[in-house]
Amino acid sequence: MSLTLSTMMPLGTTAPDFTLPDTISGADLSLTDLRSEVATVVLFICNHCPFVHHINSALVDLATRYKAQGVQFIAISSNAVEDYPQDGPELMQKTAQQLGYPFPYLYDATQAVAKAYQATCTPDLFVFDEQLSCVYRGRFDATRPHMGIATGADLSKALDAIISKTSVNDIQHPSMGCNIKWR
Repeated sequence: MSLTLSTMMPLGTTAPDFTLPDTISGADLSLTDLRSEVATVVLFICNHCPFVHHINSALVDLATRYKAQGVQFIAISSNAVEDYPQDGPELMQKTAQQLGYPFPYLYDATQAVAKAYQATCTPDLFVFDEQLSCVYRGRFDATRPHMGIATGADLSKALDAIISKTSVNDIQHPSMGCNIKWR
């Protein structure tokens, strides 16, 4: 594991479109198909990262709560499975089912989507408004493995602002986690 900070896509950036296979349903899904008229959260995660393990339970709870308010979550794994087979599509599907992910878990085999989003670590989070403009990027919350219980406080504040149609605080902190495993 190499501890890596997110690069913080510039606020206002339009979400790059993509079409990727969903490891849960087997369907090819696009951002255009999945986007929400409220907010769309694109997050880069993987199966083996201890930083993702740390937030998984809180992520499922948070995504379930905000899904009811019209927010769409989309998880993507971009790790090279040649070196990290535990992050391959079959095990992604198993992980998503075991954890009860209430969102699609897409596989970015070419890593082109991670590069388009300037994603660097897992987890790496991006929130887009109804026009697919980046309004938040960074950490889930201030906790880390073995350092507090994950709550999703930072992400929740951003989503609450969007839902209440107020400005998202532009003081945002980078995410921190394992580096994406590039080819």
